Amino acid sequence: MTKPVHNVDSDQLSSANQQRRYLLKALLALGLSSSLASGLLHASSQALIRKKIPSSGELLPVIGMGTSRTFDALYDDDLLKKLQLVMQSFFDKQGALIDSSPMYNTSEEVTGLLLKEIQNRKNLFSATKVWTYGKQSGIEQMETSRKLWDIKRFDLMQIHNLRDWKVHYPTLQAMKKEGKIRYIGITTSHGRFHSELEEVLKSHHFDFLQLSYNIDNRDVERRLLPIAQDRGIAVIANRPFQRGDLFRQVRGKKLPNWASETGISSWGQYFLKFVVSHPAITCAIPATSKVKHMLDNMGAQFGNLPDEAQRQEMIKYLA
Repeated sequence: MTKPVHNVDSDQLSSANQQRRYLLKALLALGLSSSLASGLLHASSQALIRKKIPSSGELLPVIGMGTSRTFDALYDDDLLKKLQLVMQSFFDKQGALIDSSPMYNTSEEVTGLLLKEIQNRKNLFSATKVWTYGKQSGIEQMETSRKLWDIKRFDLMQIHNLRDWKVHYPTLQAMKKEGKIRYIGITTSHGRFHSELEEVLKSHHFDFLQLSYNIDNRDVERRLLPIAQDRGIAVIANRPFQRGDLFRQVRGKKLPNWASETGISSWGQYFLKFVVSHPAITCAIPATSKVKHMLDNMGAQFGNLPDEAQRQEMIKYLA
């Protein structure tokens, strides 16, 4: 039975419908399919999914933005203009965490340049890494990163791929105590470092852990994610699309009918919702240089997250 509508002015309702049609046309103009555009409009009316940082209780939206490869664009004016729209779309859809590194060539400088033009960046959660050897070199590198981003301090500073972590760890502890950074973390994208990382996490305190995790690469579920849960460490998942390999696997294939139960309207959202629905994962950081992909990614932080039974169905369906 259709429920009656109460206390809704007909002019307001007409205006809302007109606005929806306008937004739908705008999304279609960006190259989105009609079903995806409609899905994004529906998602935008739903509650934003956020998770707690265990060490503080602060909430983060579950979809962030990576800058590896995509933001190495300092000398490409056309790409810079596109990336400006990508970043604006990220913040327009309530994005917060942006992750970068000195390892990513000009990505940090590009991030800083683009942030200066953003209209609504108040929710920015800035995250980068120290990626060098030696205490003084690390301090200088982090200060260079801060200047490139043109911010007062980083929210999160991470030791990249465990490089010289025994030297950088006490430096980051001191910086956090002095209020120069808010959180400290450690990262790896390589399975060969997992055993060493396990021991580091067991013997030292970190607020954040960043690693590679996706529906086709679930190795970290066995040891690293349980350790993070036990020790109250927030987890950032990189490579949620396995650098595009997942899209190649499903090219030409349809989503399962039950995907809509969790607000999934694309394969990108399918992969992202699988990642961030793991209890240990706090945030995923897909990278893109296209507005339509950014809008699609951000749609994954609305609606519902799959439960464990649904996660298993997602794995079976992909297989």
